[in-house]
Amino acid sequence: MFYHLLYPAINLVQYITFRTAAAGLTAFVISLAMGPWMIRRLRESQIGQVVRDDGPVTHQAKAGTPTMGGLLILAATILPTFVWSNLTNAYVWIAMLSTLAYGLVGFLDDYLKIVRKTHRGLRPRYKLIGQGAVAMAVGIALLWLSGRELYNTELIFPILKTLSPDLGWLYVPLAVLVLVFSSNAVNLTDGLDGLAISVFTVAAAAFTALTYVIGHAIFAEYLLLPHSLPAAELTVFCGALVGAGLGFLWYNSYPAELFMGDVGSLALGGALGTVALLIKQELLLPIVGAVFVIEAFSVIIQVGSFKLTGQRVFRMAPLHHHCELIGWSEPKVISRFVIAAVVFAFFSLATLKLR
Repeated sequence: MFYHLLYPAINLVQYITFRTAAAGLTAFVISLAMGPWMIRRLRESQIGQVVRDDGPVTHQAKAGTPTMGGLLILAATILPTFVWSNLTNAYVWIAMLSTLAYGLVGFLDDYLKIVRKTHRGLRPRYKLIGQGAVAMAVGIALLWLSGRELYNTELIFPILKTLSPDLGWLYVPLAVLVLVFSSNAVNLTDGLDGLAISVFTVAAAAFTALTYVIGHAIFAEYLLLPHSLPAAELTVFCGALVGAGLGFLWYNSYPAELFMGDVGSLALGGALGTVALLIKQELLLPIVGAVFVIEAFSVIIQVGSFKLTGQRVFRMAPLHHHCELIGWSEPKVISRFVIAAVVFAFFSLATLKLR
């Protein structure tokens, strides 16, 4: 909105770097300022965390902590994006609407948990249907943009320069796979105070750099990346994600005063997956968000092993609970996972030069 009101009167507003910094700072201030009010309102409405019965014993003390703080993250992300981005850009609208839609699925899941006073919300099949429907809509939107030469359905491989097959309509099921997996992976990682939001903020910062590079003609050409001018505007959206994440972490850090709930974790996973699709870095996403991938596969391995052999590979899944049960304190688990997230983020950026 400010972009349209102030440009070209104020030339500075045309620069992506300025608007990204402004969006990040605005998101941080909104999140920080609204946090106490939201915590108070959630407590007054008795919207508290319902702890799973089979979780670590130490987590029982967290029961009743205000949850659904993901609403704060959504507000602190969407409002600055709306204010500082070019709203004629289709990529920005796809990113915002996808994030909000995944947030809606998470909201329904959280609402049912609170109403039923149990850790079980939406049935898994209905949750997957909701996630899949949003992902399908995103995939179709990208296919529509491709038909108007505003997007391409090629699959770009990290490191490999020449391999980029055009998937055509098969890009839609790929989009569904990417979005459903990324949203669930962040959701599974959200189990310790500040863990998911810390790892997410690191990944969002990496994607901020990626979107800027891909939207910059000279940098993209130098790194042999597919240049996309519309993708440059996503840098503002990613900057808002980073600011919102840091602001939310202020209240979610150990010991947490506020939990994000599924309304936050599904939305954040959907945001990462959508940005990865829009900037043609679908295959780099598992490296940027490797901690999320490891957490998700620890659950898959645990369930698969138990069903096939009756034996568990981990003491408890996801992996962060296993680390707790082998003697790591919660702050130590969080710190080490964040360190891993930073290493993976730097490695993902390093692969650009390897091309």
